[in-house]
Amino acid sequence: MEIYLSPTAGFCDGVKRAYEMIESLDMKTIATPVRILGNLVHNPDVVKKIEENGIVKISLEELSKAEKGEIGTLIITAHGIGPDVFEIARKKKITVIDTTCPRVIKVQRLAQVFAVRDYEIVLVGDKLHNEVEGIHAWGNRKAQIVSDRSELEKLKLAPDKKVAVISQTTQNEEFFREACAYVGHIHPQVEIFSTICHATHDRQTEIKKLAEKFETVIVIGSPMSANSTRLYEISQALNPRTFFVENASEIKLAELKDAKSIAVMAGASTPSWVIQEVMDLLFSDFKL
Repeated sequence: MEIYLSPTAGFCDGVKRAYEMIESLDMKTIATPVRILGNLVHNPDVVKKIEENGIVKISLEELSKAEKGEIGTLIITAHGIGPDVFEIARKKKITVIDTTCPRVIKVQRLAQVFAVRDYEIVLVGDKLHNEVEGIHAWGNRKAQIVSDRSELEKLKLAPDKKVAVISQTTQNEEFFREACAYVGHIHPQVEIFSTICHATHDRQTEIKKLAEKFETVIVIGSPMSANSTRLYEISQALNPRTFFVENASEIKLAELKDAKSIAVMAGASTPSWVIQEVMDLLFSDFKL
């Protein structure tokens, strides 16, 4: 049996940067208690590691209700957040550690600029996703968010305004191209900004090749992770023998025993130790 691990699997640069920022914190010198606004990334194994360091997750509502002094340091996750959170922290004299991915910040600033210029903004992304919520907030909530074809067809764009199309950094590239083509067809004054990150592009390109070349594909990632879920969906559409697992404990070896070749891919929020556990399990069981 051939077992292949994609070189693109695992933490992207933005997630690696965010995780290393948290890992390097000296809990004895920073203002405590330390709180994080949601999950640093959408992966329970990473969340568990962070919690073991005494960093407690809170919601935006809990942050808003907190009295001065109740929170010493607030960590902004890699997905980013709207400008209102920074203002809340300032008023409550909370130290902020911002781990927002630089590529997400770029999209936030584009949304902000186009809102100021009174553009119609089309934001291609998953509604309610943290990253999309943050981008939407920086754009003064003027964007129309589209997640699928049906929402595209409901777009209402003012004919006398320019239109800007931007995207969630982990969006499916095929749907983004479809959205851009649709908007360009119904509105001539459109400016398109491809804000899907390189890591997403590389993984989505790679997973298509793996799904066609290998008999079986395993995608490692959390169902909470947009980029991991998208990798699974792309592979599943091309290869029905695609399995989506969060970690090694979810692998059912009996379903793999007759496979002649297995490709392993992992989402951008999947840590190296989880990937290694999966590989160790596969190699040990099949004695390769």
